[in-house]
Amino acid sequence: MGLPASQCCGHDRLPRIMNTPSAYEQHAIREVHAWKNPELGWFGQAMKAVNWPLDKAGDLVLATPGLGDVIKLSIKGITGVCNDCAQWSVRPEAIYAEFRSDGHTSVKKPSDIVALDLEHVDKVVGWLDAKYKGIALVEGAATGSIGLPGIPADIVALITLTLRAIGEYATYYGFDVSSQQERFFAMNVLGLASSPTDGSKGLAMAQLVRIASDVAKKRTWKELEQHAFVQVIQRIAKALSIRLTKAKLAQVIPATGAAVGGGFNAYFTYKVCDAAYYLYRERFLAAKFGPDVIEITVEPAKDIDPEYPEEGEAVP
Repeated sequence: MGLPASQCCGHDRLPRIMNTPSAYEQHAIREVHAWKNPELGWFGQAMKAVNWPLDKAGDLVLATPGLGDVIKLSIKGITGVCNDCAQWSVRPEAIYAEFRSDGHTSVKKPSDIVALDLEHVDKVVGWLDAKYKGIALVEGAATGSIGLPGIPADIVALITLTLRAIGEYATYYGFDVSSQQERFFAMNVLGLASSPTDGSKGLAMAQLVRIASDVAKKRTWKELEQHAFVQVIQRIAKALSIRLTKAKLAQVIPATGAAVGGGFNAYFTYKVCDAAYYLYRERFLAAKFGPDVIEITVEPAKDIDPEYPEEGEAVP
């Protein structure tokens, strides 16, 4: 099924691996496919009804003179984080040590992880999301209590935290977060988690499917030169900062700022961790069994350069 693992996902020296997924891995593939195409239940419908007026109110507040400077500061901070993605504080050696302490004594590099059964990897990952949700709750409550002046620092801190979370998930599932394509994939995970509409979610998912498929098929990234990469990252960062600013504008109300700030940060971090969990598990399986594991019910994007609708919004 698919290409040998040595030709997939950038793992240059992988041994030839069994081409039949275990029962656990087959179930995981079905889980990922279901997550990509969820049925919108009553709760989802209710959240759409609640979010619509809040989103419109955010548009009005964004038009307030002076608030544009806040957003520009947020964009500048996020872009700086993006440019320093290679400096994420994820420690691969510490993660490999976790695998060894769990009995997988041969794990010393990413390809050693991909040789394991997904069930064993999931066990080591454990409740990683709980750690980051807890940190996000504390950070958001602290900056949320400040109100409007705390929004830029809060957004930058939230993006930095969630990028680190994505980096840990990537490392646990055998991917090198220092590579350009992994940094690009991580930013698109944030784009998916922050998507306010079905249309933008579909766009972000299509981008992720395209990137994952290209990497799994060992396609070159010559079309994404360094200057273009920076420009695309800046566009994603701009859309992301506007989305998050609108979502956090309730913090301007002093009595509710801390509660809204902490609650939203934990909620957003949960969405990021949830997306990273499913997407990197899928890519792990593609590394073992070939790119066909990345199903096609979500059509891959035709271009790796996303054009988010939010870019059309004017920033004062």
